Amino acid sequence: MRKIYACLSWVAPVFLVLALSAPMAAKSTKKGKLLYMTLSAGYKHEVVPFSAEIVKQIGEKSGAFDTTVTQDVGAFSAENLKNYDAVMFYTTGELPMTDAEKKAFMDFIHSGHGFVGVHSATDTFYMWEDYLKLVGAYFNDHPWHQLVTVDVVDEQNPLVSFYGKSFQVNDEIYQMSDFQADTSHVLLRLDPGSVDVKNPRVRRRFYGWPLAWTRMDGKGRAFYTALGHEKAVWEDENFQKMLLNGIKWAMGMK
Repeated sequence: MRKIYACLSWVAPVFLVLALSAPMAAKSTKKGKLLYMTLSAGYKHEVVPFSAEIVKQIGEKSGAFDTTVTQDVGAFSAENLKNYDAVMFYTTGELPMTDAEKKAFMDFIHSGHGFVGVHSATDTFYMWEDYLKLVGAYFNDHPWHQLVTVDVVDEQNPLVSFYGKSFQVNDEIYQMSDFQADTSHVLLRLDPGSVDVKNPRVRRRFYGWPLAWTRMDGKGRAFYTALGHEKAVWEDENFQKMLLNGIKWAMGMK
């Protein structure tokens, strides 16, 4: 009998530890919530509806997040943003947000939430300086729409390390103005040797042609990639992997 009681004396604490750790485990596997804004106040990209389906699938297959797609700027109220961990933009132009909605959006980011921008997210809010500080650059023409080589600038970064040293993609390639080089961590950059840099639309800048980067804005995390004009890019497994990694990073999961 003494042996039985001795066993029970340590079994009980073990069950207690397991019981207390269960809620913590559940919390660590909690799915994120993504608000995907697809409103275009300027040029309307044909691929946007398809991109929305891909983003939903990425979240569902990975189990990492659920996606709400919207074109309603009213979703950017302080109350509604409480339901999300990150906001994603595939947008253009000056979105018709009120000052209150803009403030709620920036308060959401600065308090520690995430932002993900794809392709023409840099072709958005040219008149709003706070947005530039968030996204990191503005679109400044696309001299090339062809097969190009993309260099992986940070081969050790888990967001893009699976690409290796470089890869090729057939897409519309942006060049940027006002790139916040000092406060952005470049992940991908165009290999200028793979394009005609004598194109009259080319504007050379010291930072070259960055195509993906991360940056901080207050306590918030921002991930952006200039790729994503073509449907085939959204169908690409590696692009989807980078997007998943970027979304998870923005949500603080990586």
